[in-house]
Amino acid sequence: MSDDKQKEAVIIGTITEALPNTMFRVSTENGQQVLAYLSGKMRIHRIKVLIGDKVSLEDNPYGGKLRIVKRM
Repeated sequence: MSDDKQKEAVIIGTITEALPNTMFRVSTENGQQVLAYLSGKMRIHRIKVLIGDKVSLEDNPYGGKLRIVKRM
C-alpha cells in the first residue's frame, strides 16, 4: 500500500505579530514574512501561541496562507 498524499514541506518560523481570528504574521528562517493560521488540533487543545514563539508551518497545497501545526 502506498500513500498518494504528498508530504508537505515543514517550514520553521517565528511569530512577529498576532492578528484577529487566530491569524499570525510569521517571519520564516529565510527572511520572508508570511501570513499563517492556527491548525484545528491546536485550536481544539487550546495551545497558546505568543509573539516570539518558534513554530512549525505547513504549506497549503492550494496556495495562500500557511498553517501553524506545532509550537516549539
